[in-house]
Amino acid sequence: MVFVYAALGLVILLLAGDALVKGAVNLSLRLGVPALIVSLTIVAFGTSAPELLISVNAALDDAPGIALGNVIGSNTANVLLVLGIPALIA
Repeated sequence: MVFVYAALGLVILLLAGDALVKGAVNLSLRLGVPALIVSLTIVAFGTSAPELLISVNAALDDAPGIALGNVIGSNTANVLLVLGIPALIA
């Protein structure tokens, strides 16, 4: 049953990511703004929103260590993956 949930979650993640990208491109076309500008703002916020909500929730629950760990861990993973995956591909 765990594999069914994992597969279903992956399918939903792929469909939601596709919808986010198509929506951002559609918005950029309607506004007449370059797609790069829209992707650097809306898509960046969409991918950072979960970390933001977790950090705010942790701060409201008086657990600043969780908020700080979330920020440090998220930024470290983003930097290492953005630098590491292209290095492996190249």
